[in-house]
Amino acid sequence: MPNTDHEKFSSQAAPEVLTPLRKIAESEGRPIQEIILDEALREYIERKGKGLPRRQAMDAFTQSLNEFDQLYHELAK
Repeated sequence: MPNTDHEKFSSQAAPEVLTPLRKIAESEGRPIQEIILDEALREYIERKGKGLPRRQAMDAFTQSLNEFDQLYHELAK
C-alpha cells in the first residue's frame, strides 16, 4: 500500500548502482524513484533496524572460517 505523501530530495549514486536499478525499474514497468525510495530504502531501514551484520562483515567472517577452521576448533577445546 503505497504512501501518496512524498517529500522531494535529490541524491547521487554510483553508475554501477543506478544502472541495474534502471534495468529493474524498466523490466517491472515502474519508475526508478519508486524502487529507490519506496522499496530499497524501506528494506535498508528494516535491515538496519534488525541489527543485521553488513555483508562485508559476513564475507570476512566466512573467509576467516574457511581459512582458520581447524585453528578455531583447536582453540575451542
